[in-house]
Amino acid sequence: MIVIAKHFFYKSYVGLCLWPFIILKDDQLKYDVVLINHERIHLEQQKELLIIPFYFIYLTEWILKSLFYLNTYKAYQNISFEREAYAHEWNLDYPS
Repeated sequence: MIVIAKHFFYKSYVGLCLWPFIILKDDQLKYDVVLINHERIHLEQQKELLIIPFYFIYLTEWILKSLFYLNTYKAYQNISFEREAYAHEWNLDYPS
């Protein structure tokens, strides 16, 4: 289910996935098939890890990588879940 929340996002972030919702910054973004696929990949990741462990691992990885890189955005880019989603967001058959 897609929800629009214009004032929910920080800086250049435009979407996020909180089971079972895809939350977008703008109504027009629901037509961005690559973004929607990226968020659907996160939905699958959350489902595979039974939701709560996904958030625990995601947050732990972000904190540790933020300390390692001393840069929160670089840490975000290197979270394993984000790397998978970015690597496959153009493949509309992934996840199948």
